[in-house]
Amino acid sequence: MPPTSRPTRAVWDTVAAPHRLNLGLHAMEASEPWLVIDDDYIQDLAEKHRLLRDERGQVFVELESSRAAQAEARKRVIETLLTHYANEFELNGSQFCIRATGEEFDLTEPHTPPLEVAARCTQEDLVVMEERPEGWCLTAASVCFPTRWDLPTQLGLPMTAIHERVPGYQEQLNASSNQFFDGMKPGLVFKRGNWSLMDDPALFQPSGKMQTRERSDLDASNAGEKVWLRVEHQTLQRLPETGAILFGIRIHRTRLDAVAETPDAARTLLAAIDTMHADMQLYKSLALVRGAATAYLRDALV
Repeated sequence: MPPTSRPTRAVWDTVAAPHRLNLGLHAMEASEPWLVIDDDYIQDLAEKHRLLRDERGQVFVELESSRAAQAEARKRVIETLLTHYANEFELNGSQFCIRATGEEFDLTEPHTPPLEVAARCTQEDLVVMEERPEGWCLTAASVCFPTRWDLPTQLGLPMTAIHERVPGYQEQLNASSNQFFDGMKPGLVFKRGNWSLMDDPALFQPSGKMQTRERSDLDASNAGEKVWLRVEHQTLQRLPETGAILFGIRIHRTRLDAVAETPDAARTLLAAIDTMHADMQLYKSLALVRGAATAYLRDALV
């Protein structure tokens, strides 16, 4: 469903030109919350609850061995919410309450996966990575808002396999990504971004990669309303007790006409599209909207 308001941060802040594949990781300030709550909070949580009920096999996965790391991830999420949004949440003994919805979670209840509880409290999707002989592997995840990504097929896989289809990842990023994970220390949170242009504002989009057709109903006259810039604001942090890595993914999206209101943002996005390698354009299914989006942006900059 479309967002009810503009995001609290500029969606286009992760777009850079010329486009190139890189880790783009930056350490966050200690005062900067890695979980962000905005006016879409209640709406986004309702959508998560629906998906965890109706599409559970698609949006939540776990290995039983990951429960300790999940519990530590839940602890980290709750501590962050209580620290940065103290008026919105309450912890009474083992009962954690979301004041906006009245929902309560018993943190001692043994049956619900801890990561699911954490995910039901925040707009971010959450992924737990643990070190195994084959590398850093996905051992649990709640990803209700995937960007053309099929979560169930990724359970138990190392990062190399998870990113197998990403053009250039093996050659340019695989070694540095694993080295970065190996060297992460608890206490720091790192952030990065990833963006796509989409023809649908829906949060839940598990499929749609590698599309080559151009939408015939899109052109420069309507792309401002029908094309969406979708950004994954990602965070990574090492959990001190289990040594697992908690990966957060927050989706922000806005219409192309909102981007065009800021000429520098429009110019940067246009240049990023024009300089993106053909293989990456295919991976992102950019052909669906590229012609209409670039024509619209050029007209807006005249």
